Amino acid sequence: MTKLDFSRRDLLRATALLGGAGMIGGLPLGAQLAHAAEMAGAESQWPTVAAMLDRYVTARKVSGMVAALGWHDAAPEFIARGFEGFDDKDPDGPQSMFRAYSMTKPLTGMAAMILVDEGKLKLDQPLADFAPEFAQMKVAIDPKTSLASRPATQQITIRQLLTHTSGLGYAVVGKNKVADELRRLGINPGLVSKRKLKGINDGPPTPGPDEFLRLAATVPLVAEPGTKWSYSMALDVLGLVIGRAAGMSFEAFLRERLIGPLGMTSSYFQVPDNASGHLTTNYAYVVGRPYPIDRPSNSIYEEPVPFAFGGSGLVTSPADFDRFLAMLVNRGMSGGSRIMSEKAVQMGTSNLLPATADLTGTWIVGQQFGAGGIVGTGKDEGLFGWSGAAGTIGFAQMKLGLRTSLYVQYMPQDKLPILKEFPKAVGADLTAMAARKG
Repeated sequence: MTKLDFSRRDLLRATALLGGAGMIGGLPLGAQLAHAAEMAGAESQWPTVAAMLDRYVTARKVSGMVAALGWHDAAPEFIARGFEGFDDKDPDGPQSMFRAYSMTKPLTGMAAMILVDEGKLKLDQPLADFAPEFAQMKVAIDPKTSLASRPATQQITIRQLLTHTSGLGYAVVGKNKVADELRRLGINPGLVSKRKLKGINDGPPTPGPDEFLRLAATVPLVAEPGTKWSYSMALDVLGLVIGRAAGMSFEAFLRERLIGPLGMTSSYFQVPDNASGHLTTNYAYVVGRPYPIDRPSNSIYEEPVPFAFGGSGLVTSPADFDRFLAMLVNRGMSGGSRIMSEKAVQMGTSNLLPATADLTGTWIVGQQFGAGGIVGTGKDEGLFGWSGAAGTIGFAQMKLGLRTSLYVQYMPQDKLPILKEFPKAVGADLTAMAARKG
């Protein structure tokens, strides 16, 4: 039997290149590109993107891929290649269902923005107002070597949860004693496979929401709140806070205010039997080849979940997630209905980082961070989005009115350079559009 032993640090991490790939910045673009796009089909409009998908699927590096690209409030163009699994007869398409992993985070962030807009949450409100378990946190003195700690001098805030500056750890990303302790306690909010994978999901099961918060608060922080950007389980904690602030479960709130109104009919935290036929197979790259770790016929995503993981738990389709991105690009409007206020969308897609946060040496250095997603600066101004551990990526380009996303299923995401190549392919096709427009 093939040994599945790959770095837990790689498995559920977000991409380090989101702000640095030059996705669509620095180009002479504007409304004229949107008009030009409406006059061409997906294949002719995005030939570089289509060629990229062809190359990976033809070489059997991945079983299938789907790209979704759309302008303003126009219907998206889909480019699909391959199948939902190497041994699956169903072709990949707009309704195929992919494990979004950390692409869940921007959705959770926008749910929080709705409550901030309604006055039920405040950006700089202490987390302890909703989760008293976090009122007296401690900070690890040297998290790389020990759990020895000192009392925190600052309270964790909602803003810090949104922007990964709370100091919370992450069981599957942090390479430190805090991450080890979280994993030992089962504070590991992520689903991968029914099969136990060393260092990934071989610890105790994740507890229910109240016990999750109680245990999480017993583990020292990796940094003083507000002082450093450190990728974390903060959006999972925030999801539970959203539930407490709204007076219902986080999943219920998400369905009532975002998933339902947006018509995201193929988006779940637990995939029901009647939808499992659209679920793709997820693969792990082992000794240079893809090995199935979660099949639709026996998926861990069909099992009951302890709670909806706001940082990693969503299964969604290209068509569904595009509806979310389109709502952002259109400043809260979807199909003629207002889903979020323009103010809430603007706030969530703008820089929310505390002024005291140090980004040195982090994945987002040179960029900013909003409500669960990166915020582009300079040539990437207007960009908002994030990626997922199994290779998915989704962006709203607020300045251009463009939304772009890609769907594939393999782990760890850096085993193939897809997430570097997709932004470049989009940029190349946009440059060509601008040249044709003259």
